[in-house]
Amino acid sequence: MTKNLRLKAARAALDLTQAQLADQVSVSRQTVNAIEQGDYNPTIRLCLALCHVLGQTLDQLFWEDPK
Repeated sequence: MTKNLRLKAARAALDLTQAQLADQVSVSRQTVNAIEQGDYNPTIRLCLALCHVLGQTLDQLFWEDPK
């Protein structure tokens, strides 16, 4: 997996800490950190919750362009 810099950027754009985002989607701060670092593959339910809080689509946050 690669780092999810789009998730981190979207969170930062809303001036949210990892802990604040985690609270809003009912996971631990460590889970948000692991997703951003590419160490954890979130469930679709968690992906959708993150998208909802951050005002983004699944494609915007999680789609990786094939290279």
